[in-house]
Amino acid sequence: MAKKQSLNNSQWFTVDLHIHTPASSDYQQPEVSFLDILQKAEARGLDMIAITDHNTVAGYRKMVEEIRSLEFLDKLGRLLPAEKQRLEEYHRLLAKIQVLPGFEFTATFGFHILCIFPPDKSIRELEHLLLTLNIPPDQIDEGSQTVGATEDVLTVYRVINESGGLVIAAHANSSNGVAMRGFNFGGQTKIAFTQDPNLHALEVTDLEQKGPRTTAAFFNGTKPEYPRRMHCIQGSDAHRLTSDPTRKKNLGVGERATDVLLPECTFEALLDLFKSNDFSRTRPHQHKEETRFDFVQNAQEQGPNIIQDFHESMTVRGGKLYAILADVCAFANTNGGTLYIGISADPKKPPAGIQDVEQSIHTLEKEINNRISPPLHCSIDALDYKGKKIIRILIPRGEEPPYAVDDNKIYIRDEADTGLAVRDEIVNLVLRNKTAIQPASNDINSTVSIQSPETIRGELGVEPRTGVEVLPPEERQGKLYFTMRDLRNGNVVKNVTRASARKLWHYAIDRYSETVKTFEPAKIKWLGDYGLLRKHKQGNITRFDLILRTPQGYRYFFGVTEDGIHGQWRKLTGVDDGER
Repeated sequence: MAKKQSLNNSQWFTVDLHIHTPASSDYQQPEVSFLDILQKAEARGLDMIAITDHNTVAGYRKMVEEIRSLEFLDKLGRLLPAEKQRLEEYHRLLAKIQVLPGFEFTATFGFHILCIFPPDKSIRELEHLLLTLNIPPDQIDEGSQTVGATEDVLTVYRVINESGGLVIAAHANSSNGVAMRGFNFGGQTKIAFTQDPNLHALEVTDLEQKGPRTTAAFFNGTKPEYPRRMHCIQGSDAHRLTSDPTRKKNLGVGERATDVLLPECTFEALLDLFKSNDFSRTRPHQHKEETRFDFVQNAQEQGPNIIQDFHESMTVRGGKLYAILADVCAFANTNGGTLYIGISADPKKPPAGIQDVEQSIHTLEKEINNRISPPLHCSIDALDYKGKKIIRILIPRGEEPPYAVDDNKIYIRDEADTGLAVRDEIVNLVLRNKTAIQPASNDINSTVSIQSPETIRGELGVEPRTGVEVLPPEERQGKLYFTMRDLRNGNVVKNVTRASARKLWHYAIDRYSETVKTFEPAKIKWLGDYGLLRKHKQGNITRFDLILRTPQGYRYFFGVTEDGIHGQWRKLTGVDDGER
């Protein structure tokens, strides 16, 4: 069912979830105290921090033991003036800053994972977890990155998640990161390491940058091999109190932090955020308010795609409201997504806005609940954008496909377009329902198909990864019946005619027929057996029509987006596919 999402009582909190102490063997200022770290966190305006030393909780334990010792002496009336002042300062800071225990775990291949827990998690439990994950008992207080053979990445994700922890891939796009930057192998491993349902977020070092080459853009759910959109945050990875004047990349406490929109500054609220499919509630922390990240404008700049779209109005007249319902259904049947109501896809066009937001949200809730089946849990909220009220609908990837409007109209998302599913696609949706991984919760991030045959095909195959392949048609009683293959997931749809084809398919059939009819290899741009038929713009999306020469003949691919370009296709088209 649709539900109104209320964040009216929420506020932005600033967090740094990656802070080391002198308990890490590579800490650069061993004279720094725990009070120094807390005072610096306060000076930086941090509301929540996590102590994440390398493969140990010794630092956090020492801080807790110091506080307990001072409190014990206070009860006995034996505190010295300096000790009393120190205890009062601890109490003041800990009442202001939420401090979470954790550790930065070194898994096999040297990949780093932030494992963060609620403040009531006992130190004994945390040390038991470290031993369970094969940290040698004689090194459990060493704080060293080099701890020998531990556990594999996916096991660490699972164990920490099942233990109630928050699992974040540390500096995922950098050295020792699970996005495997610099590795020239392991495509399927990288998919598993960044899409696993037990992983809550990615920590990245380029969150403040914009453009298709950023890590957040790479993991935004549009890549065929990476269908799960990932929450991306940033942390300081502070191994010192303040930044190193000689090496600017060595940051201090809070010098690279994240803002999070929460109803309260607690571990539970933070975990709920990362389990949700609302990606507007995190932003890189910046000190100047006027430079704040605007997620709506960023969405407009990206334009309609497989996970988002825009509607300027929701009137019944003209079918605007029905178009919204069709999109909701399509997103649920595909990868999930976000709809913005009251603005166009053109970022240069001022928002139209919604006049009566409360009534409009009520209408949307009622229509989604009554007309889409089976029941679908969407979140609907109102946003202020450029002086206008707009509405946002967050649609999860449905757990019980196929979803239908009015019981019998089944829609799917085909890149930036929504269309009625044909028979073979409906069959594939039913099969997905039967084979789906059972989720741990009702959010979009819980249903992820990892290393499916289709994904492996897309990773290892020579064909592009988006668009559609048109196979030679079969003529029956004077009518041509085409077979279409969705390059994003490998699904094959047979018996498609010009009349039954939706937008992209209709274009592909027309272009295929024209190409075959006037085929002249000499006029095609070739790179070995890889050919470019056409490059064209559709809105702010660049699409390619491609041809592949094989011993069995030619293969034709149409409507390929930049996300689908890889390998030799990248060299042919000049597109950088953003592989990491």
